[in-house]
Amino acid sequence: MKKIAVLIPCYNENKTIKKVIEDYKKVLPEADIYVYDNNSTDKTDEIARCAGAIVRYEYKQGKGNVIRSMFRDIDADCYLMIDGDDTYPSESAKEMCDYVLEGKADMVIGDRLSSTYFKENKRPFHNFGNRIVRFLINKLFHNNVKDIMTGYRAFSKTFVKGFPVLSKGFEIETEMTIHAVDKNFKLVEIPITYRDRPEGSTSKLNTYSDGFKVLKTIATLFKEYRPSLFFNIFACLFLLISLVLVIPVFMEYFKTGLVPRFPSLIVATISLVICLLLWITGIILEVINKKHKQLYELMLTELMKR
Repeated sequence: MKKIAVLIPCYNENKTIKKVIEDYKKVLPEADIYVYDNNSTDKTDEIARCAGAIVRYEYKQGKGNVIRSMFRDIDADCYLMIDGDDTYPSESAKEMCDYVLEGKADMVIGDRLSSTYFKENKRPFHNFGNRIVRFLINKLFHNNVKDIMTGYRAFSKTFVKGFPVLSKGFEIETEMTIHAVDKNFKLVEIPITYRDRPEGSTSKLNTYSDGFKVLKTIATLFKEYRPSLFFNIFACLFLLISLVLVIPVFMEYFKTGLVPRFPSLIVATISLVICLLLWITGIILEVINKKHKQLYELMLTELMKR
C-alpha cells in the first residue's frame, strides 16, 4: 500500500488545528498526519498530539525552514501540504493525492484564485499581491499557473527529495512553483473552495515585509533560472544609454569635425563596455545553467531508481 503523508506546518494555530486534523483523518484515514510546531506558545503541539497527529518540532523560525525539515525527515509516496488555519477544504485532498499516486502529476496545486479567494479574503493588499506575483512569474517563466502562492499542494516523492529548499519564510511557495516550472515537472491545478480564517484566528503573513520577500525571491530566481534574459535586459539598458549619449557626439563630429563633448563620449564608451560585459555574463551563466539542468535530470533518474 502506498504511503501518504499529510504535512501541517504550524505556528500558534490552537484555534483550528484540532478541526484540521480531524477533517483530514476522515478523508484520508490511511495517511500519517504530521504537525511540525514552529515555536508555538499557545499549546498547538499538545492539541495536535491529542487529536492524533505525529508532532515534531522545528526551532528555526519560518515556514521555509519547517518545510525543509519535513521534506528531509519524512518518507512517503505522496505528500499533501496544508496549512493549520482551516482555510483549505479537506474534500479536495483525495483527488489531489490520487493525481500524484497515479503518476499523473509531480505537483498538484490547490487553486484558490479561480474560485472563492477574492471574495473570502478580507485583506485587499493580499489579493493585489497574489495578482502581481502570478503575472510576474507567468510572464518571466512562460507559464500559466493560476495560483502561485497557495499553501495547499500535493507532491510526488521525486519532487520532494529533489527540491533544494532555499527560502526561510512564506516565499517558499513561490520558490516551489518556479522550481517545478523550470525543471519541467508535471503540474496539475485543481480549483478549491477557499474560506477565510475563522474568527479568533490571526494570519502570520505580514502583507508588506513578506510581500517584499516574495518579490525579492522572484527577482533572485529569475536571475538564477533565466540568467541570459536577466542580464540581457540590463545590457540593453546600458546600450540604450550609450546610444543616447554617443549619437549627438557623432552628429557634431560629422558636421564640424570636432568632438566637443568628451565627457559624454567617455560615459557612452563605459556604458558600452558594461553592456558587453553583461551580455557575456549572461551567455556564460546560461551555459552553466543548462549544465546544471542536465546534472539535475541525471540526479532525478538515480533518485527514481531507489
